[in-house]
Amino acid sequence: MKKILLTGLPLAILICGFSLKKLLPKKDTILNHIALHVSDLQKSTLFYENILALDSVPEPFHDGKHTWLKVSDKANLHLISGAEKGVPRDKFSHLCLSVPSLSEFITKLNQEHIPYEDWLGAKIAVTTRVDGIKQVYFQDPDGYWIEVNDDHK
Repeated sequence: MKKILLTGLPLAILICGFSLKKLLPKKDTILNHIALHVSDLQKSTLFYENILALDSVPEPFHDGKHTWLKVSDKANLHLISGAEKGVPRDKFSHLCLSVPSLSEFITKLNQEHIPYEDWLGAKIAVTTRVDGIKQVYFQDPDGYWIEVNDDHK
């Protein structure tokens, strides 16, 4: 009998949970910010402002250890100083931004001597996804991977 109750209880909770989820009001979750721990705040701030054309926004801490950059109407990039230099970064963890013209963006990368690659790591190459979106990958001054693509809507 105990075995039946213990097995039935999780099933009842699961069924009840699905029922309750449909009754509860939907919440509007939005991205507020992404934080990156950087070794040289000034260098990283200039990189994101100049290469990715992100504008800085007032930062709430006023301590010289943070920069906030506007990514979209509702999302910011938060740079925090004090990271160790030379930490390896995995390409699977990356920040992705979309631009109206990938070819113009690649011209800017070339002018700034910033190496880029496709997803597989071929240098000076562009990945074309199965849906036709073109993308390139490169790294910021701390080695964080950035994808820029032409999925600009």
